[in-house]
Amino acid sequence: MSGRLRLWSGYVLFIYVVTHLLNHALGLISLRVLEEGRGWFVQVWHNPIGQIVLYGALFTHFALALWSLYRRRALRLSHWEWAQWILGASIVPLGMVHVVGTRLAHGLYGVEPGYPWVLGSLVVGGWDSIARQFALPLVVWVHACIGLHFAWRLKPWYRDWLPYLYAGALLVPVAGIAGAAIALRDVADMAQRPGVLDALFERVNAPTREQVHNLYMISYTLQGVALALLVAMFAARPLRDLWERRAGVVRLDYGERRSVAEPAGFTILEISRIAGIPHASVCGGRGRCSTCRVRISGPDRDKVPAAAPEEAKVLARIGAPPHVRLACQVRPPPGHYSVTPLLPATAGPVEAYRRQPQAHGGEQYIAILFADIRGFTSISEGKLPYDVVFLLNRYFRATGQAIEAAGGRLDKFIGDGVMALFGLNRTPEVACRQALEAARRMSDALTDLNEALSGDLGQPLRIGIGLHAGPAIVGEMGYERAAQITAIGDTVNTASRLETLTKEFTVELVVSQELLDRAGIDLGDAPRHDVEIRGRQGRLAVRAIKRAGSLTPMS
Repeated sequence: MSGRLRLWSGYVLFIYVVTHLLNHALGLISLRVLEEGRGWFVQVWHNPIGQIVLYGALFTHFALALWSLYRRRALRLSHWEWAQWILGASIVPLGMVHVVGTRLAHGLYGVEPGYPWVLGSLVVGGWDSIARQFALPLVVWVHACIGLHFAWRLKPWYRDWLPYLYAGALLVPVAGIAGAAIALRDVADMAQRPGVLDALFERVNAPTREQVHNLYMISYTLQGVALALLVAMFAARPLRDLWERRAGVVRLDYGERRSVAEPAGFTILEISRIAGIPHASVCGGRGRCSTCRVRISGPDRDKVPAAAPEEAKVLARIGAPPHVRLACQVRPPPGHYSVTPLLPATAGPVEAYRRQPQAHGGEQYIAILFADIRGFTSISEGKLPYDVVFLLNRYFRATGQAIEAAGGRLDKFIGDGVMALFGLNRTPEVACRQALEAARRMSDALTDLNEALSGDLGQPLRIGIGLHAGPAIVGEMGYERAAQITAIGDTVNTASRLETLTKEFTVELVVSQELLDRAGIDLGDAPRHDVEIRGRQGRLAVRAIKRAGSLTPMS
């Protein structure tokens, strides 16, 4: 909840900064237009409601930033996170003088805090004041853009909008700073004429020297308070750690890597960072991306508290099974646990998008298709490597489009063979019908391909297709970037054997009776065989179809 509140308070402050910079940009036109634009700006932000929203967001954002640092058990941050924190801390000394010199000066001494007063005081203050004033919007803007990037880069729409957002991130501050610089130049030029600057300060009711001194003292005091809060936060961290050690120890086993013991109160992600164990966390441990998710096991896993609503929402989005949790949100009580990170430490934003529930592993009834080109070795003999690659890519594209059009999922290409899965998100009956439809489409696609390549092939391409359905273990398997959702088990092996049987029966398709029965399809007079499958007990009833393209289209 605190993270979401901090984000929304940041949105309010960002909108304020955008409107302020757009107001500055009017200085590109003239000083008069710049000050007229400020009238609209004041109506939005300087009414009672606007003041409550603005200053409420400011204090909330600052307090929650300190709270976030306090709650972190390990200050091992990425370069971008360090940059955001340092820039955020720099806003206080850079912005305090400006806020006190405008808003407090108006409230205490009746100073009119418009552009004439601000620009005139910069002319008098010299290059130090100018550098500080112009650095402030840049620091605030970069800090805000980093925060928005972390908050939005996991959204599906972010990549499509990124060019426009990038353009805005460049144009808004450039226009605002350029407008303010031109206005400052105009005021500096006018100040060269005797009496102009004095008249300007008299019109805005500029503070006296003593009042200016008081304003600076107030500014320094507020900066000291902010610094004291920051120091107090860092000083409280070791005291908190000493207190929490009294609660007991959490021992985490990371498989073959190592075992780690830390005081209770840390999240699993923080324990990984303290121990130097690489752990994915695209959002920086804010509970948004899900890339830090782990499977929790071990003797005490039932002690782990239930997921809070925000974590439960993310887990539901990725279809996480029981005992899969977000490492950045779980603070296990004292006990012994085994944790298995489910994504590689190098996982990026793409892995944070919605993933299929099957990725976590489980048994599921699916249909499997295996296909292979007959006699491809002899066909490829005498051809240049370029021609072989071209031919295979045309074949893979034709078969891949046929499988996907039927509703299947291409699992892998094996040499000149293809494996496809059906039913990952469908009922067994629909999966079996999709597999038969894919075989029919593949046969027709091969016929079209042979016609298109008739001038380049000495003999037409022929394929053998094996179809079988049954329970299989489905999950995301592999290592790091090579991991993908696939299936293993007896059903997969049997489908592969049926593809091999197409050579023995000299047909294009061999399909198990199990799949046909599930699909509710009667092939009538198609030859039936009871075959032995290596590694499988008993005989399996199959049907042999001379040409898969002769099947009736599945509606």
